[in-house]
Amino acid sequence: MEETILILDFGSQYTQLIARKVRELNVYCEIHPFNSIPEISKNIKGIILSGSPFSVFDKNSPRIDINKIKNKAPLFGVCYGAQLIALNEEADILHSKIREYGRANLSFINKSNPLMKGIEPGSQVWMSHGDTIVKNPEKFEIINSTADVNVAGFQISGENIFGLQFHPEVYHSTDGMILLKNFLVDICKCSQSWTPDSFVHTTVEWLKKKIANDKVVLGISGGVDSSVTAFLLNKAIGKNLHCIFVDNGLLRKNEFETVLESYKNLGLNVKGVDAGWSFINALKNVSDPEKKRKIIGNTFIEVFDDEAHKIKDVKWLAQGTIYPDVIESKSVKGPSATIKSHHNVGGLPDFMKLKLIEPLNSLFKDEVRRIGKALEINTDLLKRHPFPGPGLGIRILGEVSNEKIKILQDADDIYINGLKEWALYDKVWQAATILLPIQSVGVMGDERTYESTIVLRAVESTDGMTADWSHLPYEFLSDISNKIINKVRGVNRVVYDISSKPPATIEWE
Repeated sequence: MEETILILDFGSQYTQLIARKVRELNVYCEIHPFNSIPEISKNIKGIILSGSPFSVFDKNSPRIDINKIKNKAPLFGVCYGAQLIALNEEADILHSKIREYGRANLSFINKSNPLMKGIEPGSQVWMSHGDTIVKNPEKFEIINSTADVNVAGFQISGENIFGLQFHPEVYHSTDGMILLKNFLVDICKCSQSWTPDSFVHTTVEWLKKKIANDKVVLGISGGVDSSVTAFLLNKAIGKNLHCIFVDNGLLRKNEFETVLESYKNLGLNVKGVDAGWSFINALKNVSDPEKKRKIIGNTFIEVFDDEAHKIKDVKWLAQGTIYPDVIESKSVKGPSATIKSHHNVGGLPDFMKLKLIEPLNSLFKDEVRRIGKALEINTDLLKRHPFPGPGLGIRILGEVSNEKIKILQDADDIYINGLKEWALYDKVWQAATILLPIQSVGVMGDERTYESTIVLRAVESTDGMTADWSHLPYEFLSDISNKIINKVRGVNRVVYDISSKPPATIEWE
C-alpha cells in the first residue's frame, strides 16, 4: 500500500495547505475529518493534527482521544493540534493570556532536535494562537521559543510526538518546508517516492485489476480533469473505454464543436451528444443556485444514462472528480462545511446500475496537470482553465434563458480570446464571465439604455482551495469592456471582481 501521512482536520483554513506542502515533498497524504478517523494501518507513516478556529477551552471545540492514536505513528500537532496534545499530557494552558498573531521570530532553537535540523535562530514563523502553554510537564522538551512564548514548540521526551504553536505550512514561515521535510523524512521515514510517474504506473495497474475486461463509460468535457482521467483509463483498458461528451447548452461559445475536434487525433473513442434543450427546459423558472446545480447534475445523469444504455454491457462509470471537489462537498462538525454541491460527488442513483470509479479523487488540480504531463498530453489542453460542470448555468445569476446564454457566451468569448491575445491566459488560473440578474441605466448615442451588467473574474491559484484576484492591466480591462459593450447586444456595463477566496468563492453561484 502507498505510504501515507494522515492529516486530521479540525477546521483550520490552512488544512488543505498542509496537504499541498506535504505532497510537494513527494509524500502522499490524505485529509480526514477529526470525527472520522480511519484505521491506523501500517502504511500510515505519520499523523498531523491541523489547527482550528476554536480554542481548546470552547464548549463545542472539536476533540479526539489522543491516546487512541498516540504512538501508532509519529504525531505532529500544529497550533490547535499542539494544544490538544498538551492538554492530553496535562500541561498548563492559559486562554488569552499571551496571544501571538502574525509574524514572529524564533529566539531559541534546540538544534539537536530532529524536527529543528537546519533551522537557525531568527527564523520567521507565522503565529495564530490565543491559547498558550505556560507550564510544561517534565517530559516536555522545549524545541523552540519566541521572545513572547517560551513553549513555541515541544517534543514529548522519548516519543515521536511533536507540537508547534506556529504554522509551518504557510508562506510566511520561511523555513516551514525544511521543518516539514524533517518530520516526513527523518522522523516518519517517508521515501518521497510519490511522483507523477509513480502515480501513473500505480493507477494504471490498479485500474487494470479493478476493471479487468469490463467496459467503462466516461463523461468527457475537454477540461483537464476528464481528459487526464480518459488518458489513464485508455492506457489501462484501451478500447473498453467509451467517452461521451454531452452538450448541455451551457458551454462556452462553439465549445462543443471545438472540443470534439480536439479529441479526434488523441486515440480516444468519443461520442458527442447534443442535449441542450433538455437542460434549458429543466431550468425554467429556477433561480436558486443549489437547485440549478442539482437540476443540471440530475439531467446530465438522465442523458448520460440513456447514452450509456446504447453501449452493450457497460459496468462502470468513470468521473474526473478531484480532491477539492471531495473536500468542499463534505460537511462535518467544525471543519469544511459544505460550500456548494458538486454534481460529480456523492455516488450515483440506483437506476444507473453502474459502479463508480474516480482515479483522480485524491489529487489537487496542479497535481492533475503534472500527471497529464507525465502522460504526454498536449500542453494546450493541460493549460485550459477549469470550467464548472454546470457551466454557464451557474454564471447566469438567477433564472437561465436562451437569451441570457447567448449574451454570456458572446461576452465570455471576447474575454477569453482577449486574455489569449494579450498573452495573459497562462498567467491566470481561472477566468469567468458572469451575467448579473440586474439592469442599469446607460447611454448609447443619444439614447437612454436599460440593459444588463457583465462581471469579469480572474483569479490566481494552485488548486482552487484558495485564490487571489488577478491584477490584470487596466488597459486590457478597458479594451475588453469596450468590446463587450459595443459588440454584445443587451449589455451596457462591465465590472471587474476583486474578491479573493476566502471570503468569496471563485464562482458566484
